[in-house]
Amino acid sequence: MLIPAGIAILIGTAFIACTLLFGNTMNDSLRTQMTAQFGDADYVATVDSSKDATVGSLNMDELSGVDGVTGVRADVTESVRLVSDEGGVSGVMVSTATQSSLLPVTIISGSQPTGDGQIAVPDSVARQLKLKVGSSVSVDLAYTGSGSSSKSVKVTGITKDNAGAFTYYGGASVASDDVIAAVGGFAGVDEVPSSAVYLTVDSSKADSAIASVKKILPSGTTITTRQAAADKAVDSLSSSGVNVTTMFLMCFGILAMVVAALVIANTFQVLVAQRRRTLALLRTIGATTGQLYRSVLVEAFTLGLIASALGIGAGIGIMAIVCGTGALSSMGLTARFVLSPSAIIVPILFGVIMTVLASIGSARSATAVTPLEALRPIELTETRKSGRGRKVVGLLSLFLGLALAVWGFWSVWRSVNGGSELDQNMYSVVLLSAIAGCAFTFLGLAVLAISWMPQAMRLGGWIASAFGPSGKIAAANIRRNPRRVAATGTALLIGVTLVSCIATGAQSSKATMAERLDSGYSVDVVAEGGSISDAARSKVDAVDGVKTSVLAPTAVATIPSMKQAGTDADFQVLLVGVKDSGTLSSVIHSNLKGATISDGMSLVPQYSGWTGKELSFPKIMSVNPEGSSTSIKLATQRVDYRQVSSNYPAVVFVDSALFDNGSLTKSGNLLMVRLNASQDALSTTLEGIQKALGSQSGVSVTGPVAERHQWETTINSMMAILVGLLAVAVLIALIGVANTLSLSVIERTRESATLRAIGMTRGQLRRSLAVEALVISLVSGVAGVLLGMVFGWLGTYMVFATISTPVMSVDWTMTITVLLVAALAAVLASVIPARRAVSTPPVRALAEA
Repeated sequence: MLIPAGIAILIGTAFIACTLLFGNTMNDSLRTQMTAQFGDADYVATVDSSKDATVGSLNMDELSGVDGVTGVRADVTESVRLVSDEGGVSGVMVSTATQSSLLPVTIISGSQPTGDGQIAVPDSVARQLKLKVGSSVSVDLAYTGSGSSSKSVKVTGITKDNAGAFTYYGGASVASDDVIAAVGGFAGVDEVPSSAVYLTVDSSKADSAIASVKKILPSGTTITTRQAAADKAVDSLSSSGVNVTTMFLMCFGILAMVVAALVIANTFQVLVAQRRRTLALLRTIGATTGQLYRSVLVEAFTLGLIASALGIGAGIGIMAIVCGTGALSSMGLTARFVLSPSAIIVPILFGVIMTVLASIGSARSATAVTPLEALRPIELTETRKSGRGRKVVGLLSLFLGLALAVWGFWSVWRSVNGGSELDQNMYSVVLLSAIAGCAFTFLGLAVLAISWMPQAMRLGGWIASAFGPSGKIAAANIRRNPRRVAATGTALLIGVTLVSCIATGAQSSKATMAERLDSGYSVDVVAEGGSISDAARSKVDAVDGVKTSVLAPTAVATIPSMKQAGTDADFQVLLVGVKDSGTLSSVIHSNLKGATISDGMSLVPQYSGWTGKELSFPKIMSVNPEGSSTSIKLATQRVDYRQVSSNYPAVVFVDSALFDNGSLTKSGNLLMVRLNASQDALSTTLEGIQKALGSQSGVSVTGPVAERHQWETTINSMMAILVGLLAVAVLIALIGVANTLSLSVIERTRESATLRAIGMTRGQLRRSLAVEALVISLVSGVAGVLLGMVFGWLGTYMVFATISTPVMSVDWTMTITVLLVAALAAVLASVIPARRAVSTPPVRALAEA
């Protein structure tokens, strides 16, 4: 009987142990990554951010000559694009050092740059561009007035980012000083910005060396040891010394232990009920109520201690395997297994304390047994009614939660529908009110579960009773112990409600953002920035799912007669040259009937692409192109098209002839793409477009399809993590269902034997237990799904109502999956109890009972 409760404790404590060990690994990885920038340096000297420090102002030669300083490296990081015959790759590069040991990356082949025109590239780049030591590769240089250019440099080495300093970029290149300067657009390396320098110092001369270094560096420079920098990095993720990620995960661990406590409480209630005659006999021979009370608590303490110890062992084993196999490398963590006392002590305390607390009610019941009960027949059916205090607390929590949730909803609704707008501080208060309202409402329903859950189970049992004798027996058994059924149902309700809330909120968020993006953008996909070639456009047109595209020249301009919202700055627009309105209508989702684009006529939007507010363009506007001393005049025709470029509040379409005749100077290109891909193939089409534009420097891909893909990817990732964490609580709750059935079988030994004696078959008895489990699981699951939907919809409205029209959607796939898993698990949970129920012969069972 104690095994299911022990498993629940084991799972909960294993989760907590894994959480704490994961926190240790994160801290250790963060220390490694932050100090990876040091190389083998012992100190970092950081110049005051208010001063425009450069490599020259750091006096590198003087620092190298300080007695006790054995190595120096300026902290310089530049974006770089490397190009070979195999294509181009964007990344970062760092400056070389006096010693290769000071570099934040490891030279695994060749050597670091020691002369002009040299570079060491990451191993991933070397594979992609098919480079080796001695090869030549081009680096894009800074944009100048005459255009961008490139420089051929020699590959002297291959680097590897062993410490994870540049995981996001796939490693870093190491470049000579002249390459660093050229890529940044500076005349020499001394002009390159740098606000820090790394130093290796002889420990025996550290004090005098650091004092000399301070005199050489600009005033206000802070010198920090490697250890202090690592501690500061860890503190940045902490609140009062506790890792924020660990705190977040611990919430799920505590939730799992709360669910486990309900399973434990059920177990000990039946244990005490079964032992009532034994307890009464103990009272008759002199046992005190205190001794009986302590016996139950000691049993709970022992169970909690053993199960927690096993859980800690399981948690340590799981994290050791995860760290050993490198499974966390995809998260950018340099995983190293770090065992700490807290990872052992905290789970044990949680497991033991929760087990003992869950058994207190049963211990109190044990003290209420009188000696006379030793002479009475055992009746295990629960007949106690819920206490008045429980009802008062539950109702107060429920009413408070509903009041807070309604107030939060009404405040946002009033703001959206013409009332006073909520400022940021007030919106935060309203949002927290709605969250607290949901929490208190759920708490109230959980506390009052003893009142409403049995009634819901009765309805489920009534439906089940229509399916023959097995269903009728199951319905009668459910009605027999309302407290235990309520506790089991509440355990499952917690997990299912949270899963449903997350799934509903995620699905509604995706639907809301999709609606907003579709109505906010007028072009499916937009590629802008840099110079897009006709060859790249042809590759885009060849992508499956692309209907047509238009490649247009662009120029940035300002309109002096209009002002940017909330500022005195002239209104900035992007001028896009197209041949005519017919060409534009092939890619834009807007009614251009009657619109004309000619030498003196332009198309302007009615609403801002950023704020959605109406724009007031003059009928004849004077436009000042960026970089030009002359202005041009354009007649305007307003058309209701929405955002085209995410970088500008408005895009104005003009005749491309203005770029041909020199009235406008092209500063870049805009590629507008219209799709005909199905909804399911949009992500594949987008990936194809991005790949086709991969060789174009500085090009970004936006538009509703791109933003929706990014948004949905983020939400799906977060939902997968949260649902995975909540699955622990659901698993424990399902163990509780199996526990409840097992206890019911033990209680009903005589009843089962009687049913078998009057003709009930083994199959019918098995089915009655399966139906009982199904009713408990499905009723709790449906209640959890409904509650989760309401909470998810409320959250969606609170978050999105102020910026868009919320779309209330349901993730039917997740909802049906949750209910099917609950049903399947319930049937499986009934297998072992059913085997026990049918394995004992009726005569023997009647004798034992």
